[in-house]
Amino acid sequence: MSTVSGWRRQRGQLTRLFEFKDFVDALKFVQRVGRAAERFQHHPDIDIRWNKVVLRWVTHDAGGLTARDFEMARRCNRLAG
Repeated sequence: MSTVSGWRRQRGQLTRLFEFKDFVDALKFVQRVGRAAERFQHHPDIDIRWNKVVLRWVTHDAGGLTARDFEMARRCNRLAG
């Protein structure tokens, strides 16, 4: 977990809340995450609430967390700035 700052394990998933200035900035972040997820062919569960975005990573077909989840969590940290 030390390699994914700000993330926590919750119900077998990597979870993090990101907060932004407003809804538009939150949506821009989700768009960046979406593009990265498509390139990596690994997609998060996403919850958007005005200026807050919750991302959850888990590799469903592996039955839990894998290196792919941790890599995408690190990418999301970079995308959030």
